Amino acid sequence: MKTNLLFTSILFAFFLLSCSQEHKAERTSDQSNENAEASTVDMASAVSESKAKDAASESISSSAAVETNKNGNRKFIRTADLKFKVKSVVKATYGIEDIVGQQGGFVSYTNLYSTIDYVNSTAISADSTLETTYFTVLNSMTIRIPNTKLDTTLKAIAKHIDYLDHRIITADDVALQLLSNDLTQKRADKTERRLTNAIDNRGKRLNETVASEEILANKQEQSDNAKIANMALNDQIDFSTITISMYQRQDIKRDVIADFKNITAYEPGFGKKVIESLISGWQILEVTILFLLNLWGLILAAVAVFFLYRFVAPKFRK
Repeated sequence: MKTNLLFTSILFAFFLLSCSQEHKAERTSDQSNENAEASTVDMASAVSESKAKDAASESISSSAAVETNKNGNRKFIRTADLKFKVKSVVKATYGIEDIVGQQGGFVSYTNLYSTIDYVNSTAISADSTLETTYFTVLNSMTIRIPNTKLDTTLKAIAKHIDYLDHRIITADDVALQLLSNDLTQKRADKTERRLTNAIDNRGKRLNETVASEEILANKQEQSDNAKIANMALNDQIDFSTITISMYQRQDIKRDVIADFKNITAYEPGFGKKVIESLISGWQILEVTILFLLNLWGLILAAVAVFFLYRFVAPKFRK
């Protein structure tokens, strides 16, 4: 009998041990599966984010932004106009400014500002108001980038884009305009030299000299204007212009402010009055009980005197 009982106990112990091992293995397997699923989700999220950034880079880039005619006769002025949404306008602004510096460009204009969409005020007490402001942060930028770095810069900016509204890239060939300005300057210079010689050889006839001087001044002005126009065109050729307009999702700011104007006019509702009255009554009751508890010695003495006077004193009188 004892042997059977011992054998049964050993079998039961092995059964419990095997169940425990199976449960532990199941928990380990479930945990491994959960970790594998979490890892898969993280990898999928990372891949999705990487693909989104690559897609943004491809959508913002263009062959019009690539310098392909370095040694040719064409002279291109390249410009880009972008509008997009970002997660944080401030962070994106600093990031784009860093990109511009790394590419050898400069920021010619930036205007970081907020627009208030609307304000909601709610009275929360007799002297306080909760003011909720709904606003949007925006920034307008104009940056200048070396012509050969335009495509690289656009791809770098694309990493900050959360949603692209539009992108416009232009490449205007101004070679003929440069040639026209050069010819105008040469003609004006030639006429200027002839007029100078004519004035020097004409003598001192005042009327003719004054008229020639006026014509000479006009030709000098034409030459200077043509030279300045070419300098401006060459500057636009060497440095491309990118105009950026960025914004972020609407944000909220809450402030509790003192309401000085409506402090006397504020009137709480009936329900709030009932609640405040109950709270006030309970506070009075608490104060009364605490006051009486502080007088427990006097109350005990008064009870003792009353007991002696009521029950003990009559016996002595008898």
